[in-house]
Order: sequence, then C-alpha cells, then structure tokens
Amino acid sequence: MPVPWFLLSLALGPSPMVLSLERLMGPQDTANCSLGLSCHLWDGDVLCLPGNIEPAPGPVLVPTRLQTELVLRCHQETDCNLCVRVAVHLAVRGHWEEPEDEEQFGRAADPELEEPKNASLQTQVVLSFQAYPTARCVLLEVQVPAALVQPGQSVGSVTFDCFEAALGAEVQIWSYTQPRYQKELNFIQQLPALPWLNVSADGEDVQLVLDVSEEQHFGLSLYWNQVQGPTKPWWHRNLTGPQTITLNHTDLVPCLCIQVWPLEPDSVRTSICPFKNDTRAHRNLWRAARLQLLPPRGWRLVAPCSLPAAEAALCWQAPGRGSCQPLVPPLPRENVTVNEALEFPLLEGHPNLCVQVSSGEKLQLQECLWSDSLGPLKDDMLLVETRGPQDNRSICALEPSGCTPLLSRASTRAARLGEQLLQDLQSGQCLQLWDNDLGALWACPMDKYIHQRWALVWLACLLFAAVLFLLLLLKKDHVKGWLRLLKEDVYSGAAARGRAALLLYSADDAGFERLVGTLASALCQLPLRVAVDLWSRRELSAQGSLAWFHAQRLQILQEGGMVILLFSPGAVALCQEWLQDGTSAAPGAHRPHDAFAASLSCVLPDFLQGRAPGRYIGAYFEGLLHPDAVPALFRAVPVLALPSQLPDFLRTLQEPGAARPGWLLNRAERVSRALQPALDSCLLPPGAQETGLEMAPEAGDRT
Repeated sequence: MPVPWFLLSLALGPSPMVLSLERLMGPQDTANCSLGLSCHLWDGDVLCLPGNIEPAPGPVLVPTRLQTELVLRCHQETDCNLCVRVAVHLAVRGHWEEPEDEEQFGRAADPELEEPKNASLQTQVVLSFQAYPTARCVLLEVQVPAALVQPGQSVGSVTFDCFEAALGAEVQIWSYTQPRYQKELNFIQQLPALPWLNVSADGEDVQLVLDVSEEQHFGLSLYWNQVQGPTKPWWHRNLTGPQTITLNHTDLVPCLCIQVWPLEPDSVRTSICPFKNDTRAHRNLWRAARLQLLPPRGWRLVAPCSLPAAEAALCWQAPGRGSCQPLVPPLPRENVTVNEALEFPLLEGHPNLCVQVSSGEKLQLQECLWSDSLGPLKDDMLLVETRGPQDNRSICALEPSGCTPLLSRASTRAARLGEQLLQDLQSGQCLQLWDNDLGALWACPMDKYIHQRWALVWLACLLFAAVLFLLLLLKKDHVKGWLRLLKEDVYSGAAARGRAALLLYSADDAGFERLVGTLASALCQLPLRVAVDLWSRRELSAQGSLAWFHAQRLQILQEGGMVILLFSPGAVALCQEWLQDGTSAAPGAHRPHDAFAASLSCVLPDFLQGRAPGRYIGAYFEGLLHPDAVPALFRAVPVLALPSQLPDFLRTLQEPGAARPGWLLNRAERVSRALQPALDSCLLPPGAQETGLEMAPEAGDRT
C-alpha cells in the first residue's frame, strides 16, 4: 500500500525544493536513453547473477558512472511512495579486431567478410537494487549506432524509473554490462528519514523521541538485525503519539535496529540501525558475548550480533601463574561465527584448557569452559610433543617463560623435574589431550612433587624451632627480663582498665562536641572507662539529665574513679551564673541533653564543702579558653591545659603507681595526635568550621 501523503509530507519537510519532486503516475517501470541511443526494458525482474569477467572480441559498453535522483511514484493523487531514479553513463572500451586475410598481401578482401565497422553495438545493462529487506534486479538492452562506437568515447546514458524504497532506508545500487569488461559500479545512498523519529543521548541513557500527532497510531519494534540467520525481535509495542522511549546505554549493540510503521493494512515499514558505528555499542556487544560449552568437546560463541573478524584459539591457564598461554602451534586459530557450533580436535577436556576469542589482534574474551564440569584449575604441567620427518620427536614443557625442553639446564621447575616428568609420560600417568601427525599434548599431574616440597618446608621449620629453643636456653637471663617487662605491661593495663572517669562539659557548639568526642575516644584507648553524655543520649532522654548524672557520679565515685570538669566559655558562663544567683537556670533554659548544667547542683557543693580533691580534675583546651577564666572555686583541684599538660592529666587519672613514666609519655603523645586535628578545626573562623558532628554510636560507656 502506498505511503499516505501526510507521512511523506512529514518526511520531506516544508521546503519547496523538496516538495517539488517529480511525480510519476502509475506503477509501471520505464527506461529512457540519451539522444542517439535506443533502449528496451525487459518485462519483470531478472535474477541477480553477475557473469564472469572475460575479454570481449570487439568493443563493448561499460558503465562509467551512476547517478541517482529521488522522485515520487504516485498510485493516486495523494498516495505516493519515495522512488530512486537511476542513470547509468556508458562508454566504449576495446577495438574492432583486424582480420588476417588477403589484404596483408595487397589484394582486396571479400565484401561479405569485411569488418563490421559500420554495424551498431548492442549490450545489456543490469541494475541491482538492495534495500533491506527487499532486493530487485532489472535488465535493459541498449543499442549504440556505429557512428558513436569509438574506443574510449562516452556514448551517453540510460535511465531507469524507478526503484521504490522506504523512508530512512539505506539503499545499495550496483551495475554492470554484458558481456562484462570490468567490475561492477557500486553506489550507496541514505534516503530521508522520518523527522518525527529522533534518537538522542541523555547522559547514560538513549531516548527515542517520536513527535507525531496525538491521533496517529503506529507500531514500534526494536530488533537485532543479524547477518547470519533471521532477525531477533526484542521489543514491540503499538503506540499512539507522541512518545519518548528510554533505553539504557548498556542495551545498545551495533545491530540494534528500530522499525516504525503506521497501523494501517499493508503499510510500508521504515527501519533504521542508528548504533552500528557507536563505540559504546561495540563495547557492549563484547560484554554481552559468552562462550558456551557443548559436550563432549564442542562450544559456541553466543552474542546478539555478528562479531567482525573474530578468531578463537585454545590456551593453557596455569593456576596463579600469569596469563593464559596460547597453544599455537600446534593448534591453529579458527574463525568464529556467532551462534554456530564449533569443535576443537581434542581427545579429552581439561579444566586448565581455555578458549580465547580475539578481534583485530586484541583479546576480547577468555573462558575456561571445562572448569565448570571438571572442577577448578589443576597444578598440572602441559607437555608439548612435536613430530618431524624421519620420526624425530621433541618434548618441552609449557611455562610462563616459554616451552622449556625437559632435559635442559634451565633454572625452571620443568627443567629440574625433567627426568621425573619423562618417566611419568612413559608410565602412562599423564593425560593425552590432543594427537595428530604433527604432535601431541599431555597434562602431567604435579601433586606428588608439591607434597615432597612441603615435607622439606616442614623439616626446615622444625629445625628452625629447635635452634630457637637452644638460643633461648643460652639466653635465659634475657628471657626472664622480657617476661618481667611483659608482666608489668599486663598489670599496668589491668590497672588502667579498672579506672573509670565521668566527663562533664557544656555543649557550646557542634565543633566543641566533636572535640569532646575525640578526647573521650582517645581516653578509651589508654584504656580507661569513660562515661560522657555524648554517648548516652538515649538514656538522657529516658531518665532526664539530672537523674542520669546522679547515677553516673555515684557509680564512678564508688569505684574510685574521677569526675573530669572540661571548662569552655559556655561552662564558665554557667558556673558564673550559678555562683552569682545561687541557683540554677530555669528549667528548659538549656538543651535537654546538656548534663553539665544539671550537674552543677551537686558539683558546686562538693567544692564549697571541700570534698572535691581526689574526686575531681579540671581541664581546658588551649586557645579556646584563657587560664584565668576558670573560676577560683575550682582551683581546689588541678586544672590542666590540653594538650600541653597531657602527661600530668593522664597521671592524675591513673591509680597511684599504676603506670611507668615512659608508658605515660607514649600514651600522652598518642592522645595529643588524636586531639590536634579536632582542636585545629575549632580554632578556625566560624564560617570555615564543619557543621557535621562525628561521634560514636550510642552504646553507653566506652570500654
């Protein structure tokens, strides 16, 4: 059925130059010749069978140039199809042959045998037209008058009307004459596409945009166009415009084609394959390709599209020994056809045998197909036997450095075990994988040699242990010293783990809370048992700040621990407010999770009544608070600057005599390194500070 006029109007656009295409009425094909030539079009199509190229006995016509022109073939006034008009320009090649007769002896020739120089030249012109999925061939007879038959002279052209094609199709036209004097001429042309079908890339996705009216009903099909075998449909829908369909970029392959047609009886279908030159599509094709084993020794390459110039070869993959080594020679490479069963000439399969598929000297795929059925890779040695004339044989072992002769003096494993491997081969312990007149392949197990090697390793370990024990006996005084130091470290660690501390602070801002969390985490690594409201928000919400503080303070003091008062500008302001007014701030004046404000009702009485020494210790961060800002009441206990006075701070937190000075200095250095980045962040201007709060999970006291 001809394409409706409104679809052609959409395809050809509003340009007057395009819409003024010549219109041919009726379905008949015609042929026309240039002035001086006569031509005739044979009825019906002919078979596209190019003849042999043979020298002609006299002058012949040959095609020199092809020209095409788009026209419209209309069955009715408003129902037209796009049509390709083809013009073939012709020229004369060759000369008339000079007969060997009496003229060479000076006598007149017989008039009946005179050269046909005044005869016309007749030839056949074959035009072949291919536009997937259709193909046509037509035959035209052309007669050239004798006056135009001059060697090397152009005689004119013959025009054929016309080959119908679908919108957006890629057409191929080729022409030759009979008798043939040279190869045919080829011409490829891309016809106009439907403007309402557009393929665009949107980031990682590809969009098919169909900009048609809301009343237009059409079918859309996505399929894989394979050279071998029928096309494979992938997706099909009947839609109403407009539509935008999104494809993932991983779905693109070179043979993915799009077909669109109006939902009308016998409508012409437009097909385009826009991804055949897309680099991503070619990468996706190799990613989608798979090698499939076909028992007993067959296999095939499965892929949605044909793979150009694909070659396959066998290789040997040793476990943990680099790349797979090709077995060429003696096994040659094979050309691969997608989805076609192939078979290597193997006698037996082996898990270490792998298949490599290359394209353009680049390795694209490698799979050890037999490993699924025969188990993991084995530590077998592959022996390659080559056979020459006069029954000459040589055997080498395939290794990463190459094929090593078994009886050579090389420093490789195969050379060291050469004689044993030959004995295994002769005794039938090796598995024959391949055999023909050129040679053979053998896989020899290496398990027993590995066991022998491990026995030597164990013997060396036992000898080393005996020597070490003897040295320890000779140096027993030093050993006692090591044990004593180890005992002291254990006791010191046990004492540190028994000490507990309650850390009280005012949550001035997020940066200061991050700094407090860093200090608490560092103290836990000493190790100390640290309780801080930052890690107990759930308990604070359930019990209330005051109840939580009372419970923690009672437990810490009963266990002989200490309460750490961490002074900051906010903490100093709260203390001044309490000391001036003699009462705490109104309920709700501070955050519900701020345990410092709630603790002042118990902390200040301890200092006022002299119960603070030995139970409390004060600290502040250098750069965040001036030392004189700490209220005088709290000077009854040590108030230390961090991180400069960390050794004294840690010594106060430890049990008396629990740790050596060297141990304290080492731990102080570790805590200082942990604190410095967080302290530097707090010292930055307010706009440059991070707003996030890094803290440990709510898990109660850290241990």
